Amino acid sequence: MLGAVTDATGPDRTGHDVQPLPERAAETTAERPWPVRLLSHKIRDYVARMSPVWVEGQVVEHTYRRGSGMQFLTLRDTDVEASLPVNMLTRAFDGLDAKPQVGDHVVVHAKPEFWIKAGRMSLRAAAVRQVGVGELLARIEQLRRVLAAEGLFDVERKRPLPFLPSVVGLVCGRESKAEHDVVVNARARWPQVRFEIREVAVQGVNAVTEVGDALAALDADPTVDVIILARGGGSVEDLLPFSNEALVRRVAACTTPLVSAIGHETDTPLVDLVADHRASTPTDAAKCVVPDVAEERDRVVQARQRMRGAVHGMLQREQHGLDAVRSRPVLARPESMLDGRATEVAEHVRHARHLLRAALLTASGDVGRLAAQVRALSPASTLDRGYAVVQRADGAVVRAADEVAAGDPVHVRLAVGALDAEVTSTSP
Repeated sequence: MLGAVTDATGPDRTGHDVQPLPERAAETTAERPWPVRLLSHKIRDYVARMSPVWVEGQVVEHTYRRGSGMQFLTLRDTDVEASLPVNMLTRAFDGLDAKPQVGDHVVVHAKPEFWIKAGRMSLRAAAVRQVGVGELLARIEQLRRVLAAEGLFDVERKRPLPFLPSVVGLVCGRESKAEHDVVVNARARWPQVRFEIREVAVQGVNAVTEVGDALAALDADPTVDVIILARGGGSVEDLLPFSNEALVRRVAACTTPLVSAIGHETDTPLVDLVADHRASTPTDAAKCVVPDVAEERDRVVQARQRMRGAVHGMLQREQHGLDAVRSRPVLARPESMLDGRATEVAEHVRHARHLLRAALLTASGDVGRLAAQVRALSPASTLDRGYAVVQRADGAVVRAADEVAAGDPVHVRLAVGALDAEVTSTSP
């Protein structure tokens, strides 16, 4: 029939010539498209040429059908949530040493098939083998080395936990013992603490998605100060979601400080390494996040006692210092500090007076000598010896006879007193 479709030529039912269909997809056009049946056949032929392949995934669906010749499973990749249907002959399935259950990690040797009527691809399995614990641990170790090389486990990127969070976000299983341990112990330590709880699947095929979505929701809530991711103990397979790369990276991307409390103390999933703080148990997580109100009260009392003792000790030291200062002679008789200075001042005063008297005596002698010189040079001394000073009417001193004429009035100054006279005659 496929040949009839691809090679059809000649007139159709209406009498028009029919052009052959394109052989390749690149040759199709809006005027010359492929019909759906042709595309489906080509896809089937292409898939049929594929070789059998080993595929790894997790069994998410399987219901054993008794009396049926075929068993149907769904295989999923938990990292990207891609899934494929798998079918297997019942006789081959019954011959398996360990029949896969929902949640098991398996590798399947299968041949891809494309069903034209349903338009879907499936895998025809010939063999199914469960992935052993040793192989799982080896893959987790390989992933751990890769994430460590990226720096996701570095101490420098871990954030400190808040001292007293107002709201604690809690991601845990539904009605789990871990939730009870965290809430009860936290409220016993600090009754006012509030919780924002997200109950999710903590194992199985949906654990990675539900835990990641719950973490993202709490991280986006501005009222949540710290997040606790808690789960009780379990087998290696039960704890596998907490070593899933997608979940580990979502934990690393959280901006809110996160405490991981997964499994028992000996369990170390990769989430523990990337979290800001690792708690050995959910109870330990509650103790790490919430302070004990009784212990804090005791610390306050102790701090007050230490401060009171420190202040009392400081006052005693200062009082001893004051007593020591007050006991010194200089404070017992403060005027003694002035005695030496008073003596120095008196000595300086006596010395100043002595210098002043000597200066005065020297100056007095100098004044006496200058007075004698002045007296010797004074005209009054000349007058005392009988001389007189004759002045004209204008006050000018007469030094020569021709400076006056007969009849001029003159003033005569004597040693004692003065007289007025008139020139009667002059002689050269």
